[in-house]
Amino acid sequence: MAQGIVSAKLVLLLGVGILCLLTITKPAYATVFTVGDAKGWTFNIKDWPEGKSFKAGDVLAFNYDKERHNVVVVSKEGYDKCYDPTGKVSQTGNEKITLASGQNYFICSFPAHCTNGVKIAVNAS
Repeated sequence: MAQGIVSAKLVLLLGVGILCLLTITKPAYATVFTVGDAKGWTFNIKDWPEGKSFKAGDVLAFNYDKERHNVVVVSKEGYDKCYDPTGKVSQTGNEKITLASGQNYFICSFPAHCTNGVKIAVNAS
């Protein structure tokens, strides 16, 4: 009988401890940002993130016509030179990319697209 009381107290103590942890921890939710305007990922959006703040874990949703655009995650150099040496191209028309902490760079590698503004750089804190 005493063993049952000890087990019940232990379960109760653990339950209260878990409830306390749940009340003091703040859940983290990622925000999903749709890239660009109503036309989606297209020309003249390189300044799109202006005025927005991003956190690591937030998601960029790239929506575009896959026959006319793509999305390539690049380095700073790739962003500046509009070049992707890795060849890792996403072209489904509906990419969802989770931001890493720090600078994140994206370009469209279709000919002349990046140089005409189909690129963005996002800093995630």
